Amino acid sequence: MTKIYGIKNCDTMKKAFTWLEENGVNYIFHDYKKDGANEDVLRAAIAEHGWENVINRRGTTWKKLPENVKENMDETGAIEVAMDNPSIVKRPLLVHGKEIYLGFSQQDYSEIF
Repeated sequence: MTKIYGIKNCDTMKKAFTWLEENGVNYIFHDYKKDGANEDVLRAAIAEHGWENVINRRGTTWKKLPENVKENMDETGAIEVAMDNPSIVKRPLLVHGKEIYLGFSQQDYSEIF
């Protein structure tokens, strides 16, 4: 099963949706805006990729965090922040089988599928 996590109106998500549909990949979409973040998936993504790669530190959600929260960020803090602000998670977050992938590129998706 393939599950993609993110926000429907995100440009990168739209590119991923288009690629998946054009290539006949069946998937389930988990919308952070409607369904919130999934703590188990976040924990697994952070364990595999590190919080620094799972948390989007270039976006406005990160920039709006208090400085002391950003300066003291660790795995536990990243999970707490992401549960409260799912839009801070790098998008898309793709779970395919037992693997977790971050972001979208046509080349990566071609290799995955």
